[in-house]
Amino acid sequence: MSALNKKSEEFLYSYLNNASPTGFETPGQKIWLNYIKPYVDEWHLDNYGSAYGVINPGQDYRVVIEAHADEISWYVNYIADNGFIQVIRNGGSDHIIAPSMRVNIHTKKGIVKGVFGWPAIHTRRGKDENLSPTMENIFVDVGAKDKAAVLEMGIHVGSVITFQDELFKLNQIYYCGRALDNRLGGFCIAEVARMLKEKKKKLPYSLYIVNAVQEEIGLRGAEMIANTIKPHVAIITDVTHDTSTPLVNNKIQGDTKCGLGPSLTYAPAVHNLLLEQIIEVAEKKKIDFQRAAASRSTGTDTDAFAYSNGGVPSVLISLPLRYMHTTVEMAHEKDVEGVIKLIYESLLSIKAGQSFKYF
Repeated sequence: MSALNKKSEEFLYSYLNNASPTGFETPGQKIWLNYIKPYVDEWHLDNYGSAYGVINPGQDYRVVIEAHADEISWYVNYIADNGFIQVIRNGGSDHIIAPSMRVNIHTKKGIVKGVFGWPAIHTRRGKDENLSPTMENIFVDVGAKDKAAVLEMGIHVGSVITFQDELFKLNQIYYCGRALDNRLGGFCIAEVARMLKEKKKKLPYSLYIVNAVQEEIGLRGAEMIANTIKPHVAIITDVTHDTSTPLVNNKIQGDTKCGLGPSLTYAPAVHNLLLEQIIEVAEKKKIDFQRAAASRSTGTDTDAFAYSNGGVPSVLISLPLRYMHTTVEMAHEKDVEGVIKLIYESLLSIKAGQSFKYF
């Protein structure tokens, strides 16, 4: 039941190496849909690009497994007369890591290469000796002599910028690169669909495999698609922080570590009975898992599903991730396998018409 067969990994690398910025997820959605089509009975797309496949459609009881498709990025905000470009965030992009990064600027003419420039250490004196990146001082250089040359390249205000870093395997253990948040989740739910098909499992309900857009700017794609599907149960997967690395405060961020299995979150939006059912499945099937707590919102699409349609019993199965929202996000291959197996086994435990009312 490995997530790591050759066909799966080819899909994973293709999917992760493609850019799918928030609001511009279409290329990635096409890759994802093409992979799951053999494993689902039908597929659909909503007006803003959230994609989903359906297994055993037409049943009265509807179960969702969901991830989000978008990655953080930048918008071109201002092009100076000298050709340098100022940016604003599209999602939670980290300005601290930007200087010296290589970028792709997405235009109708194709990809334009650029870099986030930064003054050399030799030139920083006095008050600027320890100059730190801010949203006001970071800039992109595309090698243009002036604004007219930038415009000639097809770049304009509103053009989207992504880091060009791609996926690789670190120490043959960790997947490492940009946008593992949360296309690794999209990979996991696609693999669940594959396993259900290949193992000829017959579900007593309609299963919706959902890849939602625009999570990074407020769970917006999930909000829309939850109201379209109107599910009775939702299992959400996203990433969470590995808190074992330097400079992370465990007393605040909790205790989660890559390689020790998926993380299950306790939170107001997480339905306690569904969570206990998932934990029982993990214990019965000997799937390692960790626990986390969220004081108010989970900050994931779980919240959007849980509070839709009068309340949808929802649970969050998270993949531990190092260095979130950087170009070197890291996830342990065993945790990826654990997320897939736990979602798969949990689906087999859900009964058609199952009620999650507390009493």
